[in-house]
Amino acid sequence: MCSTSVFSFFSQWRLWIRPFLIALYVILIIVLVPILIVKSINNGFKKSDQGALVGGAFVLLALPISIWQIIQHIVHYTKPSLQKHIIRILWMVPIYALNAWIGLMFPEQSIYFDALRECYEAYVIYNFMKYLLNYLNEDQDLEAVLETKPQIYHIFPLCCLSPWEMGREFVHNCKHGILQYTVVRPVTTVISMICEINGVYGESDFSPRVAFPYMIIINNFSQFIAMYCLVLFYRANRAELKPMKPIGKFLCIKAVVFFSFFQGVLINILVYSGVISSIFDIVDSGEIKIISSELQDFLICIEMFLAAIAHHYSFSYKPYVSPLDPTPSCLGSFLAMWDVSDVKRDISEHLGVVGSSFSRRLRGKSMYTMARGYDESSRLMSDPVAPSTSAPPLTLDVEPPPDPRATTYGSIDTTMTTGSTNSDTEPLIDMSEDRPLPKDDPKA
Repeated sequence: MCSTSVFSFFSQWRLWIRPFLIALYVILIIVLVPILIVKSINNGFKKSDQGALVGGAFVLLALPISIWQIIQHIVHYTKPSLQKHIIRILWMVPIYALNAWIGLMFPEQSIYFDALRECYEAYVIYNFMKYLLNYLNEDQDLEAVLETKPQIYHIFPLCCLSPWEMGREFVHNCKHGILQYTVVRPVTTVISMICEINGVYGESDFSPRVAFPYMIIINNFSQFIAMYCLVLFYRANRAELKPMKPIGKFLCIKAVVFFSFFQGVLINILVYSGVISSIFDIVDSGEIKIISSELQDFLICIEMFLAAIAHHYSFSYKPYVSPLDPTPSCLGSFLAMWDVSDVKRDISEHLGVVGSSFSRRLRGKSMYTMARGYDESSRLMSDPVAPSTSAPPLTLDVEPPPDPRATTYGSIDTTMTTGSTNSDTEPLIDMSEDRPLPKDDPKA
């Protein structure tokens, strides 16, 4: 009888989980805040302690907003192909906020804490791109729709470049223009950490003898390309994206990721020009470096509270609440959130594309031609044995034969299982319909 009551209690967890989490969070605040205040008083209540307390207050306000939104998406996990990427984007606020607050508490080691935040920046950009592609490919063939649209020309400052052909080439270039930042940002972060360990990084020093200015230039250029491709992609699909209210989502991503980066660059310029030292009346370079790091982390703590409110409205769970759909397993939804196989697949494809492009340019060949709808998922659906590389096939002078099947490049991810499809996605190819098979299909 007792076990039945316990099971019934836990089976109705949706009814008591909200008040339980609120009570737990209130207890955490009651315990944590006095400890921080006592520690600050013992340290003489310096300006750094005041900044940590104020920044911590904003973090405590931001965390419940974001965590609750993530939980609601997990509970109402009715659109896995979209919500998986939304949840990853929503995790940006807790990761950024806690990372910045820890940096306020331990400013000497802030470069190591910032490494996680910088890598997650690239991850957020990738997931926003996948979210847009999956949304657009959900009910239509994105490439086919773009082929019927007027040509989108490059905007300033790249207006002198030849435009990308609408359709396959446009989607392909936008996708890999954004993906390159997913690769470049973690690599430069690791290089920066290695340089810091060896004493040659020189944060806030724009001297050519240290690595800092070169990392800033590389990251700035890579981020500009990613943002440019994102804007170009939005211009081409503005009408199709209108139902999902994209302006707020675009601003959330750009404001948090790109603004925080340029904010750090501006602070480093102020340090290098002596403005920070004159304001705080400090001469020691090591102390100036610590103050600039604390200033950046303090601003991020405040900005994450604002970002949490913006995410609450821009990436709301309410459009995915459907009484007609069966209630998904929350454990399965939680595990699906941590499945990063799509990231590995897309990065492998990107590296293969870049490697193939450089190889052909070195040999004086023209740009490779990729069959429409060709990516790793479509190859797995059509080839009996998939080759080891994920790069698309290269052709010299002959155009690939037209594919009568309705496939899409960069669409919702698919993986092969025995007798079933991935629960997160739908197959790109519907073999139940009577369609003519291409000549190179093994079933033809």
